Amino acid sequence: MPLLKPHEKKFAQAVSRLVACNHFLPERLTYERAALGDEFVEESAPVWSATLDPEHDRPNVLKLQQRIEELVGRLRARLLARSAAGPEELALYEDLVLHLLYYRCFARFSAVAGSREPDVGTLQTVRPSPVVASRRLSARQRIDFYPEFAREVEYYLQLPQIELPGHYQAPHLLAMFFQIRRAFHSIISGIVGRSLPIAQLRAAVWESIFTHDIRRFRRGLYLHMEDMTTLVTGASGTGKELVARAIAYARFIPFDPKRQCFTEDFAQAFHPLNLSALSPTLIESELFGHRRGAFTGAIEDRVGYLEQCSALGTVFLDEIGELDGQIQVKLLRVLQDRTFQRLGDTAVRSFSGKIIAATHRDLAAQIRAGRFREDFYYRLCSDLVTTPTLREQLQGPNGAEELAHLVGFVAQRVAGDEAVTLVPEVLGYIAQHLPANYAWPGNFRELEQCVRNILIRKEYRLPARAADVSPMGELAGRMQDGQITAEEVLSRYCRWVYQQTGTYEETAQRVGLDRRTVKAKVFEKADGANRN
Repeated sequence: MPLLKPHEKKFAQAVSRLVACNHFLPERLTYERAALGDEFVEESAPVWSATLDPEHDRPNVLKLQQRIEELVGRLRARLLARSAAGPEELALYEDLVLHLLYYRCFARFSAVAGSREPDVGTLQTVRPSPVVASRRLSARQRIDFYPEFAREVEYYLQLPQIELPGHYQAPHLLAMFFQIRRAFHSIISGIVGRSLPIAQLRAAVWESIFTHDIRRFRRGLYLHMEDMTTLVTGASGTGKELVARAIAYARFIPFDPKRQCFTEDFAQAFHPLNLSALSPTLIESELFGHRRGAFTGAIEDRVGYLEQCSALGTVFLDEIGELDGQIQVKLLRVLQDRTFQRLGDTAVRSFSGKIIAATHRDLAAQIRAGRFREDFYYRLCSDLVTTPTLREQLQGPNGAEELAHLVGFVAQRVAGDEAVTLVPEVLGYIAQHLPANYAWPGNFRELEQCVRNILIRKEYRLPARAADVSPMGELAGRMQDGQITAEEVLSRYCRWVYQQTGTYEETAQRVGLDRRTVKAKVFEKADGANRN
């Protein structure tokens, strides 16, 4: 008798796909619907995003967990009874167990005193909350539920017919579950909005953390992610630092079963440096460190960010496009062979952490102008993420609803309980006084200041150039300059029309393509150029 009955196998296959998918893309709903059938509860939006109701539960997750609990119990009994089970069925059983154990850990992590993840802010605030230090799970804090978790791993996975590799051991699984928990929190709380561009951004950040294949990541790639430099591009005020924080906060941190705690405090492993605010000498000193006497004012030895950063840490270089050419050469060496020297010192030191860089500049134009090294760019772009403008989020038939959603989050952060009365006041002012299809050139930073201005003075004064920005001006300008390929134009155009229509069918009809091609273009993994 096979381990899984036909209807059980169909359910397990859907759960297996769910375990491995990018949960911030609509494919998550496809697999949940396939697993639950008639029990599936349709959601108001096709993407996961933060809500103004923190107590909101997702009924499909709860239903899935209940059905998985029941099925795993039956399958374990059959395996103990020596039921025949092939490699495929055992792999499905393992995925069911992983889903089951993860959601048990999810609740336990939330219950641990002081275990709440840091508030990484939102795209509206473009800066982290000052309460980070008081809301983290420190490296010294014991995970008291670990012995129970280890017993559950043994109960479900240490069975006669199952031979498990090391990445299924309890310490590794707990570390992986904690990383996924942090990734969800960082992405959901830091990247707010329900539009297609924001959904694509959340999905891109997920892949920056786990790659597109989380199974490969779990098997061993987690040991090598520090070698993948991430380059975040986008206009000023679109939350590039928040993307960097989300990725940095969600790095893999091993669990020490003897001490029953994680080996490092993830909230202390992020080292941001705004390069545009410093002179070249200060940049070198901050990054590489210096010896006493290396330059005027160097009265003592200094340890730089690269030396402070641990193997599990991240150095964030904001505004990399402003970097002096000589420092580009030194950083190129860091990216190539992971070594550097302090200013005024000959000793070679090693850098073992991860680098994330960001810029609002068009680096292709900077390279053509000779202001940015091409070899340096190709060392930076292992992983590209582009933050969308607020204008791009608000395009389409649901733009007014999305604006109200974002204003609600901003108002809640700046006015607390008064947000209830502030939101309609802000939306009314915008509708009455701002131009139709206002482009929000200052992006989320401008939206926040608009809310603050109306809160304080009941008015918002537009920047002089704001009303002149065309909704498609950026794309038209790049086409005019010959800086975009035909394939990129088609992808951007399909996404833009989809935002207007809201359906793949009507979009396909308007652009003259079949539905599958349109869907592929809409959710296509864009490179830095076609997501700018």
